[in-house]
Amino acid sequence: MPSLRDIRTRITSVKSTRQITSAMKMVAAAKMRRAVDAATSARPYQDTLTTTIQRVAAGVRDVEHPLLTARTEVKKILVVVVGSERGLCGGFNANLNRKVEETVRKLRAEGKQVSLRTYGKKPRDYFKTRGFDNEATIGIGPKQYQDEVLRLSELLTDGFAAGEFDEAWLAYNHYKSTVAQVPTLARILPLSIAAGDTAGAPDYVFEPSAPTILAALLPLYLRTILFQAFLETDAGFLASQMMAMDAATRNASDLIDRLTLEYNRSRQAAITKELIEIISGAEAL
Repeated sequence: MPSLRDIRTRITSVKSTRQITSAMKMVAAAKMRRAVDAATSARPYQDTLTTTIQRVAAGVRDVEHPLLTARTEVKKILVVVVGSERGLCGGFNANLNRKVEETVRKLRAEGKQVSLRTYGKKPRDYFKTRGFDNEATIGIGPKQYQDEVLRLSELLTDGFAAGEFDEAWLAYNHYKSTVAQVPTLARILPLSIAAGDTAGAPDYVFEPSAPTILAALLPLYLRTILFQAFLETDAGFLASQMMAMDAATRNASDLIDRLTLEYNRSRQAAITKELIEIISGAEAL
């Protein structure tokens, strides 16, 4: 049975932990508001760009572009995984990493050559410890997203055109709500743009030509998809961390209550024992 001193020491330790988790929760909550605003505000832009590309594609009889060219046989696949730099966020990274790992193993079982490119320390460490070779980029934050997206889009565009891989997939957590982030894995290259429904729409006249406009919009579309994935990841990570730290703070409070009750009971038992010994000694006299 632990002594009173041991219980007091543990209570002090748990209180210190509660202070840390409470502070992390408040910091994550403050950052989350900005991150969620950034992610949700960017979605209409991506949707509008998608609609615009579909309208332009409807005006092109035979759409041809390197980013749209599908391979007759898919042998090599590049999977880009966007995760977080830090942990203490529940299953945010673990759920996505497991989904990617299962998919990669399945593709390799089908004879595909799959390579990984990860963003964030957590996905890098996860796949490194499991023997997956991958090109990793770490240490980037929201301020570096735009520059990193430019580099990544150029890498994907050049690699796809050079035949270094036949398809590129993107894995990230889609921010759905504060309590729900959805692990998402989808193909991004070759791009797929189904012509939109033009029924009842005005007959557009494109200047310059529709193929020229489409060629300018497609690289922008790829960058938009990548940038949105980074924003969604940032928002989802902070939301997950806030919820995890909130749960940790509440668990710490519950543990402190239980330890305090145990301490009081032990202290009362010790006092009772001392009184009995005093009374027994007095009677013996």
